[in-house]
Amino acid sequence: MQPAAFDYHRPGTIEEAVDLLGRVEGARALAGGHSLLPAMKLRLSSPPALVDLGRIAGLSGVTAENGSLSIGALTTHAEIEHSGLIEQECPILAEAAATIGDPAVRNRGTIGGSLAHADPAADLPTVITALGATVIVTGKGGEREIAAADFFTGLFATSLGRGEVVTSIRVPKLGAGTGTAYVKHRHPASSYAVVGVAAIVHAAGGAISGGSVAIGGATANPVVLDVIPGEDPAAATSASVAGAITRPIGDLYASGEYRVHLAGVLTKRALTTAIARTG
Repeated sequence: MQPAAFDYHRPGTIEEAVDLLGRVEGARALAGGHSLLPAMKLRLSSPPALVDLGRIAGLSGVTAENGSLSIGALTTHAEIEHSGLIEQECPILAEAAATIGDPAVRNRGTIGGSLAHADPAADLPTVITALGATVIVTGKGGEREIAAADFFTGLFATSLGRGEVVTSIRVPKLGAGTGTAYVKHRHPASSYAVVGVAAIVHAAGGAISGGSVAIGGATANPVVLDVIPGEDPAAATSASVAGAITRPIGDLYASGEYRVHLAGVLTKRALTTAIARTG
């Protein structure tokens, strides 16, 4: 199938992009296009206008700030995968990016586009939720910051307002004594996560001092579990995971019951790996 007719805009500044998106009812921002364009070809999405962000300077790259990393919204999955700074300071992001699609997808798809699309089977929304990251968006009123836990509001839905664009993501630097892991059950056709789990574990003096787990793919938005200090976080996870997933997604590939089972298995696997990496 071919997409419905649409207007194409290629602004040179973020202000121009925000103005176009706010002025044209139903207009969509275009980043990498790997999610939006296939949906348009199937006419699952028919925006009247696309606002291509690719020409806007300053929306890509990774920089270090005080205690955190700032990642531009147009930074590709491949750039995240191969960034030495991310590998050193927040390795779970590089690990997750390496599992996305194939090289063609990773070289074109962007972190900002993935977050704004809010596909429950995408990998990076799960990871930034586990990290407690902050999404920076720009609209007519200027910049505002949204906690990752508040950014995703439903199936393919976010807290972005009309005319707002994701411009960067701020993630914490993970210091010594922190172990992380991202594992997923990959759909054999799309490489999307049937279920994906991001685990972050902090250790001090040889004991677990805290952390968090985010489970994606099983529900409309990532489900977050806390790692309890002093307990073995890899023990008895199935019951706690099943209790947290109250409305699992079921489809032709995997039932909701199977996704809940997978979530328990993968959570234990991710936590076990993350604990081993705290040393």
